[in-house]
Amino acid sequence: MIGKTITHYEILEPLGKGGMGIVFKALDTRLQRIVAIKMLPAEFAADEKSRRRLMAEARAASALNHPHICTIYEIDETNGSLFIAMEYVDGHTLSEEISSGPIEIGRALDLATQIAEALQRAHGQKIIHRDIKPNNILVTDDGNVKILDFGLAHVLKEAEEELLSKAITREESLTETGKIVGTIHYMSPEQIGGTNVDARADIFSFGVVLYQILTGTLPFQGDSVFEIMSSILKNKPPSLSKYNSKVPAAIEKIVAKALAKDRDERYGSMKELIEDLKKMKEEPAQHDRKQSLAVLYFENLSGEKEEEYFRDGMTEDIITELSKIRDLRVFPRSAVAEYRDNPLTVPQIGKQLDAAYVLCGSLRRAGNHVRITTQLVQADAGHSVWAERYDREMKDVFELQDDIARNIAQALRIALSPQEEKAIARKPTENPEAYDYYLRGRGYTRRATYEDLEYALQMFEHAVLLQPDFALAYAGIANACSLLYHWYGEEEHWIEKALSAAERALDVDPELPEALAARAENFVSQHQYEDAIEYALRAIKYKPACERAYWTLGRAYFVMDRWQEALDIAPRAIEYSGDDYNVYIPFIHSAERLGKEELARQFRKRHIHLVRRQLEMVPEDVRGRMLLANNYASEGLKEEAIRELKKAIALRPHDTSILYNGACTFGILQMRKEALETLEKAASAGFTYYEWVERDPDLNCIRDDPQFHQILEQVRKKTEEGRNKR
Repeated sequence: MIGKTITHYEILEPLGKGGMGIVFKALDTRLQRIVAIKMLPAEFAADEKSRRRLMAEARAASALNHPHICTIYEIDETNGSLFIAMEYVDGHTLSEEISSGPIEIGRALDLATQIAEALQRAHGQKIIHRDIKPNNILVTDDGNVKILDFGLAHVLKEAEEELLSKAITREESLTETGKIVGTIHYMSPEQIGGTNVDARADIFSFGVVLYQILTGTLPFQGDSVFEIMSSILKNKPPSLSKYNSKVPAAIEKIVAKALAKDRDERYGSMKELIEDLKKMKEEPAQHDRKQSLAVLYFENLSGEKEEEYFRDGMTEDIITELSKIRDLRVFPRSAVAEYRDNPLTVPQIGKQLDAAYVLCGSLRRAGNHVRITTQLVQADAGHSVWAERYDREMKDVFELQDDIARNIAQALRIALSPQEEKAIARKPTENPEAYDYYLRGRGYTRRATYEDLEYALQMFEHAVLLQPDFALAYAGIANACSLLYHWYGEEEHWIEKALSAAERALDVDPELPEALAARAENFVSQHQYEDAIEYALRAIKYKPACERAYWTLGRAYFVMDRWQEALDIAPRAIEYSGDDYNVYIPFIHSAERLGKEELARQFRKRHIHLVRRQLEMVPEDVRGRMLLANNYASEGLKEEAIRELKKAIALRPHDTSILYNGACTFGILQMRKEALETLEKAASAGFTYYEWVERDPDLNCIRDDPQFHQILEQVRKKTEEGRNKR
């Protein structure tokens, strides 16, 4: 074709090939301007349906006149072939720009707004594009966007026309199959389902493009067309912050709304979406910060260390209450745990967390009386915007939490919806004394020693005696029993008790996050990992900061060899549970199994910090000491690793969990004989976590030893016996 003339267009060079045509750069010899010519490939020239479709494309697109839409000049025919002459745009595709990584947020918002405005114009003329993707978006050298190829656009009144069937190819081209039209990664759920589409299909595709602009990656992925389809229909995309920590939460909300599976939950129009984008363009960073709040642990003025459980519990439950307010971004407990009893000033903490506001205060309890003094501080200026003192009886403790949440919303001029009012008013129990026992149990559970877990169990049991339908306390019983099973001997009665308590909690409240997380832990104990994943994800859905939910989810992914999925949830797990040293273990191992040593080392560095902090507070935490030994070994600190290992085994010489982790430490240190001996002791003592032994990279140095396989078989048989009993 190069050098040939079609009517009055001289073909200069090829520009590209799409599903419905080849595009050439050409010279319009009449008007002496450069144009782009799109020709129907010869193999489709005789197909009447293809010809009709191309004609419909040209008619629809020629009706559009907008700075960000490629202009159609004419449609004509030559030698039995149809072609379209259109505006030539000198620039690069958006996909080329994305290939180098995430686009800076200010520029990303500018590009996104231009794309959205073009789509708004098309939708206003009842035209939908149906194939929005970076390859169909050109960016000129001066930063202007031009949307190309309304080749899949249809006037809505013609949407029922029968479409050409084409084959699915592996790379990018699911152009048509029956009524499915679009490019696979960017297709809306309704396009995949073959149902009638409207402008909201473009909104979904736009959401995919915006996600890709901000992160440099696609939200829905897979190794085949059908895996990608399944991901679009079922999976929630990873948080944008996983790939770009600079993305504000407000932009996350825009993308999430555009990508809603149910089109009724998406933006109703591009106009609504553009309004939100423009708000972000005006103040992209500050917009996210102006309503962000960090709640610091209250200062304990009671003078008794034993009262800290109450101070901690009240602070954390106020965080939970405030998290129910949609327009307030509240930092999770894990983010503020580092500042517990920290001497830093409020402005210093606010700056480190990048929080707009900080709530601080003090608490004093004497008998049945509690006094809380609170102050809401604007972090940048250090000014107090609201302060209050509450003197209440313990029986009014829930009303106190509610009042604080409502007063903060009022101080920040946030209007609570009826649903938010109802959620804040919901009480965990009607019995304040039962609540006090629950807080005690929760505090002792976190200390994690055998004695502390037993004492926690007594507190939870006392709580349910006082309030028989106290679902949170039943979940606490299940959690404590599961930890006693996994960390202190794998005795079957702990599993039975944990299962009974979790089921009782779910009977009372089927959507209680803590109960769902406890049930997920039960499933891990029963080696039912798919069920564990389902329940852990449900817990996280209702409460992202639900304790131990991410730890359980990470373990289930690891033992199912779904290591990348484990790493995909790691950023959110650390955001919401990063103060729990246990949560890092499956992510460290998953990174190692995938050969991502630097990532594993980053996780391990944080893990060491947290374990050391735990041992400062609870020196008798033998599990923490053994995990510290394991990390020291991984860092090449052999002397320190063996020192901590010997201390831990001396304190609990017959504990299966300690012995197993001891074998792992010896394995990392390449001490094969000691690793095999210690693993044998763990197996003989009753260790039954077969799937973990089979995959644990810490034992790689002994996997070629026949004795290892004998031990592995021994563990497998015990694991099977345990399953059969249940």
